[in-house]
Amino acid sequence: MFNHTFIFSPGTWHGEGKIVLNMVEEELLFNTNWAIQNRDFAGKVVCSQEIQIQGLSENMRNELSFYDFQAKTFSIDMENQNVGRIVGTGVFDEKMLAWEFRNNDMNFEGYETYNLQPDGSYLMKGEYVTSDQFRTLIEAHIWPQSKEAPSPDESQGNEEEP
Repeated sequence: MFNHTFIFSPGTWHGEGKIVLNMVEEELLFNTNWAIQNRDFAGKVVCSQEIQIQGLSENMRNELSFYDFQAKTFSIDMENQNVGRIVGTGVFDEKMLAWEFRNNDMNFEGYETYNLQPDGSYLMKGEYVTSDQFRTLIEAHIWPQSKEAPSPDESQGNEEEP
């Protein structure tokens, strides 16, 4: 679990990526900032994620809580103004963090995966869908604030080498 500094260590993370909506033909570019707090006395990690989509004036904000950490699993709560509060489950190993939300009353399901890169950054993929079949695909690259933005080609190239 502690191979991962994302989520498991307090700090700030930055990222950039693209969002594709099945109802829109273009890719929407975005920037994201994560603020990760220290674990509390019960072992819960609280994070806030701010997302700025280029061309939109209003930012989206997610409040996330990670808790009930086990050997390879954890629980997650996410809350935002569009969906409300939703509970999910997560898994991790030495190179990947992932979580999903499903089977809930919100008519909203999806997942996110974060793959650790050799430079300590992560490549993220996600997909969310609503009951009326609005689908959102997300791809991003995130890195800790203390580092300069790594080149996505550099990270991806390292991942693909045999």
